[in-house]
Amino acid sequence: MTGEVKHRGLITVSIMLATVMQVLDTTIANVALPSMQGSLGAAQDTITWVLTSYIVAAAIVTPVTGWMADRIGLKPLFLVSVAGFTLASMLCGIATSLEEMVAFRVAQGVFGAALVPLSQTVLLNINPKERHGQAMAMWGAGIMVGPILGPTLGGWLTETLNWRWVFYINVPVGILAFVGMLIWLPTSPKRQRSFDFFGFAMLSLAVGALQMMLDRGEQLDWFSATEIWVELALSIGAFWAFGVHIMTARRPFIEPRILRDRNLATGLAFIFVVGIIVLASMALLPPMLQRLMGYPTITTGMVIAPRGVGVMVSMLVVGRLMQRIDTRLLIFLGLALTAWSLHMMTEFTIVMDKWPVIHSGIIQGLGLGLIFVPLSTVAFATLPPADRTDAASLFSLMRNLGSSLGVSIVTTALAHFTQVNHAELAEHVTPFRPQVDPFLSMAGAYTPEQSLQMINGIVTQQASMIGYLNDFKMMMIVTLVMIPLLLLLRKPAKPSPGDDHHVVAE
Repeated sequence: MTGEVKHRGLITVSIMLATVMQVLDTTIANVALPSMQGSLGAAQDTITWVLTSYIVAAAIVTPVTGWMADRIGLKPLFLVSVAGFTLASMLCGIATSLEEMVAFRVAQGVFGAALVPLSQTVLLNINPKERHGQAMAMWGAGIMVGPILGPTLGGWLTETLNWRWVFYINVPVGILAFVGMLIWLPTSPKRQRSFDFFGFAMLSLAVGALQMMLDRGEQLDWFSATEIWVELALSIGAFWAFGVHIMTARRPFIEPRILRDRNLATGLAFIFVVGIIVLASMALLPPMLQRLMGYPTITTGMVIAPRGVGVMVSMLVVGRLMQRIDTRLLIFLGLALTAWSLHMMTEFTIVMDKWPVIHSGIIQGLGLGLIFVPLSTVAFATLPPADRTDAASLFSLMRNLGSSLGVSIVTTALAHFTQVNHAELAEHVTPFRPQVDPFLSMAGAYTPEQSLQMINGIVTQQASMIGYLNDFKMMMIVTLVMIPLLLLLRKPAKPSPGDDHHVVAE
């Protein structure tokens, strides 16, 4: 069937435009939040809903992608998703209040949720099995580079034009993707499939409550607030009900048999951790560079951008390496490089120049690329084609959950580490230590209160830096702990030499 597909290259370009457009929007608006806050008249604790509303909506709708693709067809669903996402992006650009912005961002999340799993399914369907490695390299490049380059592009658009262009940029891209898929994407057969409303409701409630708890926890001081306990109870209860339901129902929302596939189950665990590392790193680096080192927005984006270069380089070579090297060995090498880069990040200092950030970013990009593409291929290697869309939906859901959970954990841990480090450092700031003498000697130029404020500011700065280093060390440990799970992955069958030659020639 895949050999009969025409215009494979044009189809790939069209669906990748849509995919990159969707994943960019997970991070592109981050640097524009201060500008939006003033324009929309939002408070500091409410402007973050511009980000969380999108993530929550996408997380809830993603698992239903498989059912919708079977019921209305993959091509119609893709076209509706791209059209709705493009229209919602335009509405976000013209929003005049926070309420309008949140509503339009929810619409973006709803329509965009299907784009990533659908694009992965289409690339696997239109390419023969021996080309799956290269297809996943192309797909993985968009998935991985999008969130990394999002802050850079968002900062440039905000400073050059204004924050509204963060959303307007999607309109021409969405139109091109829609036209390309309308013309070249082949239709796929529909499949009658009943909808499990209870299973969907329980999974939606579980994911939504978990995301709300993660997003609101830091603002409400976590478990000192009743709201957090309620959201935790709802999430645990709904996940438990969902798990029992899919194991006992005759036609569950997600077939439990796909979770019995060892490669897919292990791949879901790995992609969860990859989601943590990618977005948690992107959540930590910009504020560290801007607040502690005084980097402007554009410079921050330029320093982080080489991480995307590392991803692109590994994506260019990993598709061909997979034809000759065991994918499990490539994933191991990727995990080792990622852990090494995080170890390099634990040695950052406030007085360093930009090169340690660039070097560690390139190495981390190379490592993540070597993990993502082989993982995206081997996780689906032993699944029948009919289960790919459901599996791709779960794959995207776990990546999103890992990203949101990772950001919440490292943000909360940073605040905790900073407080602990500040208390420990402050114990050593006494008039009897020679390092404090230069500041106490300023008493003639400043009041005692001003001198104390200066000393406290330096202590806070150092405590924050140590907090960032503790976060990087924590992520390094998580990466190393995942390595033994490689033993659970089955080795996929290698393509024949003739097929390999065909791949290289193409």
